[in-house]
Amino acid sequence: MRYNTLGNTDIKVSSLCLGTMTFGGQNSQAEAFDQLNYATEQGINFIDTAEMYAVPTSPKTYGDTERIIGHWLKQSGKRQDIVLATKVTGPSRIKHIRHGKARLDKNNIQEAIEGSLKRLQTDYIDLYQLHWPDRNTNFFGSLSYQHKKDAIETPIEETLYALAELVESGKVRAIGLSNETAWGAMKFLQIAEQLNLPRMVSIQNPYNLLNRSFELGLAEVVHREQLALLAYSPLAFGTLSGKYLHNAKPENARCTLFREYKRYFTPASIQAIEKYDVLAKKYNINLTQMALAFVNQQSFLTSTIIGATTIDQLQENISSLDITLENQLINELELIHQEHTYPSP
Repeated sequence: MRYNTLGNTDIKVSSLCLGTMTFGGQNSQAEAFDQLNYATEQGINFIDTAEMYAVPTSPKTYGDTERIIGHWLKQSGKRQDIVLATKVTGPSRIKHIRHGKARLDKNNIQEAIEGSLKRLQTDYIDLYQLHWPDRNTNFFGSLSYQHKKDAIETPIEETLYALAELVESGKVRAIGLSNETAWGAMKFLQIAEQLNLPRMVSIQNPYNLLNRSFELGLAEVVHREQLALLAYSPLAFGTLSGKYLHNAKPENARCTLFREYKRYFTPASIQAIEKYDVLAKKYNINLTQMALAFVNQQSFLTSTIIGATTIDQLQENISSLDITLENQLINELELIHQEHTYPSP
């Protein structure tokens, strides 16, 4: 396992981070414990979750992922060995989250952190992230930005002051962004500097062979501003494992169970996956591990967030660290990318 510094902090995180949104949904507590034990045995010290997990979010499973992790932390006694990250829900009408009035204002953030601390059975969070922006912008695959002059938005200053209180109280060590744009990342950094408030240290955004939009703007931001990229969805909802090719619907797979996850099933995406699959076979490499290795090798990456529903999948994901893609293979990847530049947003 390799370890990297989280932004401009002194926190060291493993280059693979265990994503947990299936815990309490597709995965039972026992299965989650198996994953947590195996991941930490392999050197992973970084665990990512969110108050709204399990996914898909529902009143029945809201907060269950954090609860399971909390039980594991208590049982294992490994809290001091873990860099624990969670997220506060952005603006939402999801009724079971603060009565459908979730925002990134002071009251919501204070209520959210107390709930997370209780469920996780800890008195501090290492990295507290804003799950998505509190303004009208593009995230979760949305395109064609349309400015809404009169949109109701929580001022970034208010959000930062609320987070500063958590840092000053010791409840949070560092703060980060998620599903954020280049403008948003720079604005948070600018305002924090102007007001002498804690600066964002990370950004958790999607990055994979089907969605390399991070390379436009944000890659430069993370390099120049010491902002750590935590890349999520490196396998594009599992489509880059190849398991959904030829209209396959694997039993108990996420996109079989939850048909609403269509983001990476565009005709262009399917064509691209087919070509990446052929390329992987040409080089006698597993498609899953090729896709993960591509993400792992990016110079602007701090940690790749991997998720699994079985131990076999988790083992396969972690072993991607042993693979280095040779230059000729990367050149051929780029040719496919040029032909299918952004098949999925």
